[in-house]
Amino acid sequence: MQLKASKKKTKKETETLSNKKPEKLIDKKGIRLDGRKLDELRPVKMEVGVLPNADGSAYLEQGKNKILVGVYGPKEAHPRHIAQQDRAVIQCRYHMAPFSVDERKSPAPSRRDVELSKVIREALEPAIFLEYYPKTAIQVYIEILQADGGTRCAGITAASLALADAGIPMRDLVAACAAGKADGKLIVDLMDTEDKVGEADVPVAFMPNLNAITLLQMDGGLLVDEFENAVNMAIDGCKQLYNLQKEALKSKYVAVEEDEEE
Repeated sequence: MQLKASKKKTKKETETLSNKKPEKLIDKKGIRLDGRKLDELRPVKMEVGVLPNADGSAYLEQGKNKILVGVYGPKEAHPRHIAQQDRAVIQCRYHMAPFSVDERKSPAPSRRDVELSKVIREALEPAIFLEYYPKTAIQVYIEILQADGGTRCAGITAASLALADAGIPMRDLVAACAAGKADGKLIVDLMDTEDKVGEADVPVAFMPNLNAITLLQMDGGLLVDEFENAVNMAIDGCKQLYNLQKEALKSKYVAVEEDEEE
């Protein structure tokens, strides 16, 4: 049995891929185009408290991805009709900067931006104690400064960090990672070429302490056992990112304590 999801491309995208497509995404030794092993994440850098004007903020580099997140709130919901009587609402905006990709992107929100804003919001909601702040809004702004595949997952990871930096009560941090299939082999943390040319992509957002998945999508086609293995690979990647998230938060407060002692 094979699971399938839509993986449609426009004519322009297909022509671009055919011009840039490498002969092999994985060599005979199991090494990918960027020198990684099949189950290896890209180099990751995380930092919190980078925007002094926001209530909480985070900066994340994952491979060539560069993502900045600012969080405001909880604050009075605006417009007021969106307010919920029993909980806070999350207003999430995912946006790719015009210079984030090779060809200049329109600064106006695209359909993809709107869709991913919704996807990220729904992945973060289970982690937050929204019931603590009725009739309020928590605003999450995700700016993609440079994109190289996997910005949805990287955006979730960075947004979770920024929420924690803002002091918003959370059940757990949310870490996100994608697994996929390229050249017939399962891989983790897909870069842009692997995402576009590969056979499948499975983004997963995960709360390790609660052992709970908050996002699970699939783009492409996988056998059932391949799908299960891909999810497990993605969860392992999430756990590695989770440890880096905790280190980033701790490093901020260790630095604050050192400054106070001086």
